[in-house]
Amino acid sequence: MKIIADYHTHTTFSHGSGSIEDNVKAAISKGLKTIAISDHGPGHAFYGIKKSRYKEMREEIDRLNELYPDIQILLGLEANFMSVDGTIDVDDDMLEIADIIMCGYHFGSSPRKLLMDLKMHAYAILSKHSKGIYEKSKKLNTIMLINAMNRYDLTAITHPGAKGPIDVLAVAKVASEKNVALEVNAKHGHLTVEEIKIALQTDVKFILGSDAHDPENVGVFTESLNRCLEAGIPISRILNAEEAS
Repeated sequence: MKIIADYHTHTTFSHGSGSIEDNVKAAISKGLKTIAISDHGPGHAFYGIKKSRYKEMREEIDRLNELYPDIQILLGLEANFMSVDGTIDVDDDMLEIADIIMCGYHFGSSPRKLLMDLKMHAYAILSKHSKGIYEKSKKLNTIMLINAMNRYDLTAITHPGAKGPIDVLAVAKVASEKNVALEVNAKHGHLTVEEIKIALQTDVKFILGSDAHDPENVGVFTESLNRCLEAGIPISRILNAEEAS
């Protein structure tokens, strides 16, 4: 198996350590055909990009696509699930210029519907300590992801289940219907091997994501690749993989 694209990389526009061009050069050195710059969405209280700079990112990526014709450079975003109702932190102006939109659940996202969304965060944080709270958290998180997939044209869900439990089968079924990929993230441990096996009961597709926050880790998929191999994902189900020659 050869991984040909990295759709999940961060830069100094959010809390990565390298520039867009640094990540592009790293991707070229790894032999990738495509790289996406998917910085954190503006709804993240600590690491989110400034909406006003998203157009600047678009212009820089357009410039670099001309400068480096041997690799495809995409303007992405790791948007934030903001509310149980499925709201994400992307407006129409951002959607208009983005190439891909991925979305992940992060504790740093600011609640929109105060009581319900604070409860969602609290349940997720406490879910490891109580079976009852775990089940409540899983229900809310699953509803949130499904609502978002029904409302937006998402490319992928990043590290599903990493920050709070989800009903993997229910999410995978809707993701398959909506043509949304599930990420096997190299940093966060999710999808786990068992979660992948559950998702494989549906027709959902997968991506491997480096979640690189520095150029050195662009295109590094060791942990996620090992999980994919152990779970037995067919190469045809991984959007950024192809048969090694």
